[in-house]
Amino acid sequence: MTIDKTPPNPPSQPESPNPPEPTEPQAETTEEKAARSASSLAWARRRASVSRFWRQYRTHRAGLLGLAGLAVIALIALTSPLFIGGDVQSVTDAPGTALESPSGEFPLGTDQFGRSLLGLLIWGARISLVVGLLAATLSVAIGTVVGIIAGHFGGWLATVVMRITDWFLVMPALVLAIVLATVMSRSIWTVILAIGVTAWPTTARLVRAQTIAVESRPYIERARALGGGHSHVMTRHVLPNVMPLVLAQTTLGISTAILTEATLAFLGLGDPSVVSWGGMLQDAREAGAVSSGHWWYLAPPGIAIALVALAFTLCGRAIEAVLNPKLGVSR
Repeated sequence: MTIDKTPPNPPSQPESPNPPEPTEPQAETTEEKAARSASSLAWARRRASVSRFWRQYRTHRAGLLGLAGLAVIALIALTSPLFIGGDVQSVTDAPGTALESPSGEFPLGTDQFGRSLLGLLIWGARISLVVGLLAATLSVAIGTVVGIIAGHFGGWLATVVMRITDWFLVMPALVLAIVLATVMSRSIWTVILAIGVTAWPTTARLVRAQTIAVESRPYIERARALGGGHSHVMTRHVLPNVMPLVLAQTTLGISTAILTEATLAFLGLGDPSVVSWGGMLQDAREAGAVSSGHWWYLAPPGIAIALVALAFTLCGRAIEAVLNPKLGVSR
């Protein structure tokens, strides 16, 4: 008789009467819904504010003219590498002869090295616009920070800061820029720094006055009563209210920065390795274009500087009129 030695099968485990249900994503909390709703409401208000600003800006014909001019100049400057090569600055491979008068091949004539002045004018727009934008942004940023700090804290700190600001105001900004450009290395960044650190006092005084006016309003007291610190009040309440003034001041400061850059380059304090409108005027002066009657060497960069400065000024005045209708700027 054979005995089966196979172990019996272990008893099966009883199935759980309530199998685990698949986990579901947690429902959005009330705080998250409120935060999302507040964020969407804030963005909706910003879009409505921008739309309202543009509707009012379009009513200013001079502002639209300046904006259209800036758009055309910026488009030409951005696309210049596509139809004008970097060899436009080359002295050895110049396509023409020295100081040719305007013709079909060279619509604006040539410079003292035989280079096309039209190509140099278009290529130099890039440097002049970049210097104006960056220098104005730097000066307005410094002035905004100084003005908000002086207006918010007050007391001895405001007195010291504003006395320094007054010292910069009474000193000619161009003279200070010339000194900085002289003692530092000759580069485009030196020009930007020299203009930026000398043109901020006007913005600082305007922003300080606006900060004092903003902090006298009731909602600033409520923010402080709810525990808002200095940084919260300055960044969340004061800065948004002074930004329209800062924007208008930036637009007006760009034209001043472009003129200052042209002046520094004309005095020989610019970057000799790049082409700018001020540098073209400096080359024309060195070539004796004034005494020899080569007007086509002087006129194009001078007219370009005047047109860009005028366009930025028209835009700045239109922005000021929209943000502050009490100015009564004509349309």
